[in-house]
Amino acid sequence: MSLLVRLALRNLSANFLNVIIGSILFFGTLLFVVGGSLIGSVNRALSQGIIGSVAGDAQIYRAASQDKPALFDNWNLPDLDPIPDFAKVSAVAAADPDVAALVPMGVGNAQVYYGNTLDEALGRLRRAVDGRPRAPRAVVESLKAQVRGIVDVIAQDYSKLALVASAAAVDPRSKAYLRRAASPAFWAGFDAAPDAHLEFLENRVAPILPDADAVYLHYVGTDLDLFRRCFDRLRIVDGTAVPSGQRGMLLSKFAYESQFKLKTAYRLDQIHEALTEQGRHIKGDGELEDLVRQNRTQTREILLQLDPLSAAKAAAVIRAATGSSRRDLPGLLAEFLDTDDADFAARYRVFYKDLAPLLRLYRLRPGDTLTIGAYTKSGYRKEVNVKVYGTYEFKGLEKSDLAGALSLMDLITFRELYGYASAADRAETRSIEAQAGAVAPPRADAEAALFGGGGVYSAPSSRGLDAAQALKSLPRRAASGDRPGRVFTPAQMDSGVCLEAAVLFKPGVAFTPAMARLQRVLDRAGLGLKVEGWRAAAGAIGQFVLAADLILGVATAIIFVVALVILNNAVVMATLQRVREIGTLRAIGAQKGFVLALVLVETLALGLLCGTAGMLAGAGVVRLLHRVGVPASNTYLYFFFSGPRLRPDLSLGSLVGAFLVVVGVTGASALYPALMATRVAPVRAMASED
Repeated sequence: MSLLVRLALRNLSANFLNVIIGSILFFGTLLFVVGGSLIGSVNRALSQGIIGSVAGDAQIYRAASQDKPALFDNWNLPDLDPIPDFAKVSAVAAADPDVAALVPMGVGNAQVYYGNTLDEALGRLRRAVDGRPRAPRAVVESLKAQVRGIVDVIAQDYSKLALVASAAAVDPRSKAYLRRAASPAFWAGFDAAPDAHLEFLENRVAPILPDADAVYLHYVGTDLDLFRRCFDRLRIVDGTAVPSGQRGMLLSKFAYESQFKLKTAYRLDQIHEALTEQGRHIKGDGELEDLVRQNRTQTREILLQLDPLSAAKAAAVIRAATGSSRRDLPGLLAEFLDTDDADFAARYRVFYKDLAPLLRLYRLRPGDTLTIGAYTKSGYRKEVNVKVYGTYEFKGLEKSDLAGALSLMDLITFRELYGYASAADRAETRSIEAQAGAVAPPRADAEAALFGGGGVYSAPSSRGLDAAQALKSLPRRAASGDRPGRVFTPAQMDSGVCLEAAVLFKPGVAFTPAMARLQRVLDRAGLGLKVEGWRAAAGAIGQFVLAADLILGVATAIIFVVALVILNNAVVMATLQRVREIGTLRAIGAQKGFVLALVLVETLALGLLCGTAGMLAGAGVVRLLHRVGVPASNTYLYFFFSGPRLRPDLSLGSLVGAFLVVVGVTGASALYPALMATRVAPVRAMASED
């Protein structure tokens, strides 16, 4: 045996082909270790982000649903049948010893409209006029001048519209409203009747300005207290948490910045992040140059916010920052925002230190009330007023537009937007019907009663009661859900519909067996529910984990096949070059088994030596990448990495897998040449080459 090992080790350096074989094994092993560690780290980071943000370890939903839960498919909501009573499901799941918590959820989309620039300016002017004490005369006049300037801009735009659009597109009433609002006579009489003038501007002129924004929100309705306890990645950024048991909403910080912030400021933030965190440069970067161009040319949003006093301050600040001698504010502002790599940092500081206090950076502030509109399950539009208490983000997913786009809403408001009628709503409806004498016609007569055909349906007597009077006489609902500060009990939160529920298992519980046990518990209760793991519940994003594993497996198989072919050919060539040596060994008494073992041991020794070197080099590369980090160049990678950088860890699985691949490849590639060597005839092998 010792002779066999000595011969194998001697032959490692005797043939140049062994250097080629060793190089292939070295680099193949290195790539396997690095690639396996990277993909494994992405899988772990992504799973932690999905589980720890909103999905939980698993999701429960109605088995009869058309789709599966898809929490991160923001604008393609799955078709899920509602779970009619979450309290019953929670009681059943509580009997499972593996379940730590069950969090009710429902995903929805909403549209939010908020006022335009003129609405906001009129609001400030009304507060200045109606306030006690009344604002100083100079402030009132400055605000009046700002409103008048906005009206002049609208009038000019409307006159341009008449030049490029058809006559039907120009509303003569709007044109008359603008003419009146821009006239000196209108403003001369403002102080004598400010309320009447403000009402005219608010109701007739402000709707003409086309810069009112529509914001689309992707939200999760849930038990906010339970959600915060179960998903510890959540942290409040602005404002406060929604008080326990009350209606309210937490906007995601990502959505708040991207949709509610002054667009110029948001673009400046994007450029600042690219320069400071990503190491990019404005010059030569098409995306950053485009952001600078947009800021330089789209200054109207800022200009319309500035009253004359604020405009004078802004002009002075910009002249001091740029050294410009220009007097016109639009030109000054465009010059200030025309930044490059050399002056961006200084102007970014000036903007937030001196200009931002003069502007309304956010259209919405914590404590404001939003009117949220959404379509119910029946298809009609429902609008609900909800107070925004603050913003939040998930740790590690701060800048992800996938998990970061989900806003959080209380369950009661979610159910209203979903179109679910609570017990109080149904009782109130029955009371109104009784008081007003309303009676539903029989099903057979419904069409005739609705469209007036096929006969006349006569409802029972309403006892001569006037419907309007009946509505006025109804008692006010003491438990109105719209009463500010109303506190809902946990039983009221739980007793109602939800679309799905996040399951969190106790620490140390294996997911697959735990999901199977929970499924059996739910089946025994006859609730018609299904349990899905977090990968399926996350929708297309969750499938990335499975795709990554598949890619790793396919890549490994390809590398295995290619290496096997190359190594097999190389070992065959090396064996053919040693025919005389093998023949000599056979002639002096070496058996076929010895020759077979010699070729196999030599190849395996080469594989283990070079493979070990490749594993050590791969481990070093992974350690280096862990220290430096792989930057997330876009928001999708930010989500996949669960943060701004991926810091891969060296996994035991990658090392073991690399070792097994090396042994398998070298053994398989050496088997045929070894068998071929055993068939070499001693006499022929020792014959002269001549």
